[in-house]
Amino acid sequence: MADQQRIHPVAVLPTRPPQGTFPSVKVDHPSGHNAPVVKRKNCWYKCFCWIITTFILLLIIVAAALAVLYLVFQPKLPKYSVDNLRITDLTLNFDLTLYARFDVSIIAKNPNKKIGIYYEKGSRLSVWYKETNLCQGSIPRFYQGHQNTTVLEVGLTGQNQYGTTLLQALQEQQQTGRIPLDLKIDVPVRIKLGKLKLMKVRTLGSCKLIVDSLSTNKFISIKASNCNFGLKL
Repeated sequence: MADQQRIHPVAVLPTRPPQGTFPSVKVDHPSGHNAPVVKRKNCWYKCFCWIITTFILLLIIVAAALAVLYLVFQPKLPKYSVDNLRITDLTLNFDLTLYARFDVSIIAKNPNKKIGIYYEKGSRLSVWYKETNLCQGSIPRFYQGHQNTTVLEVGLTGQNQYGTTLLQALQEQQQTGRIPLDLKIDVPVRIKLGKLKLMKVRTLGSCKLIVDSLSTNKFISIKASNCNFGLKL
């Protein structure tokens, strides 16, 4: 009888991964939202970059358009000066207020060859002695064409409650033969470029005057005049 075959148990050793490699491990994040957060951050960053780029391009386009307009139209500021000044009334009333009426001739020059100027409603002209407003008025609405010079006759009236003190100060100043007056101008205008009528801006400025007298019903000699003007949006 043949010998019975004996079966011996064989120990199976665990296989080792190749040297230099590691088993893959899956890590579950508690929230499970890390990937969408990264995507949202990338989206916001792209949107921000797009907005900045668009804004810069718009600035470049506007700057280029303004440069072209400047080269084509060569804009220049209008010029103003006081031609003459006349006081038609300077009266101390019974209530001790001082009534004044000045008639002023203003020369307005538009030096531009291709730009017209619309003088709009709401202008304000005023004459001041030092810090005191003597009278005020406005200029009419009109259109001033290219390289046009217009003489504006403007009547200014006013009433000051400190009549006695003001009149005395003016009389004392008149004895020197040099009376400082300040003509302040605030005029809304629209610029016309070809057929295009642009937005409203304001012409602001003043004319510092030195006159020899405040006598009524006579033209006053203007000994010195210094006018400065600019535009304001």
